[in-house]
Amino acid sequence: MIDIKVPSVGESISEVTLLKWLKTDGQYVDRDEVIAELESEKATFEVNAEQAGKLQTVGKEGDTLKIGDVVARIDEAAPKPAAKTGGNGQPEASAKKEPEAPKQSAQTQTSNNKPQTADAPVTAIANDIKATPVAAAIISDKKIDASSIVPSGIGGKIVKHDVLEALSHPGRTPGQSLFSRDVRKEKMSNLRKTVSRRLVEAKNTTAMLTTFNEVDMTNIMALRTKFKDKFKEKHGVNLGFMSFFTKACCYALQEWPAVNAYLDADEIVYHDFCDISIAVSAPKGLVVPVIRNAESLSMADIEKKVVELASKARDNKLSMEEMQGGTFTITNGGVFGSLMSTPIINIPQSAILGMHKIEERPVAVNGQVVVRPMMYVAVSYDHRIIDGRESVSFLVRVKELLENPDQLLFGKDPVKALLEL
Repeated sequence: MIDIKVPSVGESISEVTLLKWLKTDGQYVDRDEVIAELESEKATFEVNAEQAGKLQTVGKEGDTLKIGDVVARIDEAAPKPAAKTGGNGQPEASAKKEPEAPKQSAQTQTSNNKPQTADAPVTAIANDIKATPVAAAIISDKKIDASSIVPSGIGGKIVKHDVLEALSHPGRTPGQSLFSRDVRKEKMSNLRKTVSRRLVEAKNTTAMLTTFNEVDMTNIMALRTKFKDKFKEKHGVNLGFMSFFTKACCYALQEWPAVNAYLDADEIVYHDFCDISIAVSAPKGLVVPVIRNAESLSMADIEKKVVELASKARDNKLSMEEMQGGTFTITNGGVFGSLMSTPIINIPQSAILGMHKIEERPVAVNGQVVVRPMMYVAVSYDHRIIDGRESVSFLVRVKELLENPDQLLFGKDPVKALLEL
């Protein structure tokens, strides 16, 4: 019998939560097969079978386990079950079945034996939705979405009362009880606990301030429209906004190094590289994976890395290494419709850029009022290390680079580069 123990996942982590079993108690598992998912305060990770054998689960889903605790045992002496076979000696999955003659539907049989009765619906609704004739008639007359009606009749049939209820209480979620006052409690996950603790710590331990600006996205949107098909064909990834913002931030961070630094006791730690953290909303909560050396990556490389990290976040496959470090963070609340916000610093970093929703607004250009796709941007920063001059100049530089994306190639105006100005 082999003990499968909770592995060490970091120096500061002493306990994990057993999220779910991927194999059941008593099931035969192969070597290196994933048997369970565990969640630490920073990431979700998998536990593999160290040997083939019969699985004996020890922990239960939702249990909190210490590092080194036994989560399961494997009886390696247990024989591997033989594959089931069909009557002809072949594996059951491949055993042939005699084709069945198509059955005539009850409705067709009825129509062949006798004429349609008055009990049949008088109006047409979706085939997979059953309703009484009166209910179907009201649905048709009032043009109600039948799928939004909660059926109460026998066999899931919609009756007249159900339709009248839907008309009396429009917008009610199907299945929701009227005047419900139910309360439910859920255990906070380790990841959510960590997010809560770090956000409060950031608010309480930094002198946080936010500066705002707005970006005219006309040129970037025109570039994406013009080159998105060729970009996708050549690089196999879509041309999104994140690569433009990441590139712009990398240039601005190198011009204003304090924004890319953080405090360590009484010392300021500066970075000659840009490890950009990107905030991703994952099923278990907010995670912030890191794009390493973003200043050295091409637009396509950045987009590929964003897709890779976001996919891993959605599947809870991010490793500890992929979420550690980072010198500056970008968060995009615009994907959820946010027009403006004050993002909270991702400590120990000193600044974070918030992207928002692109919205067409009237703006003054050369004395004329024109409609442009505008985005509010915000930088929250730790005023202990970053002064107002640096934070505002950083954001203005990001704005300049985004509104003139041709400058992203050299980090400066091509004409000024030519003239060495």
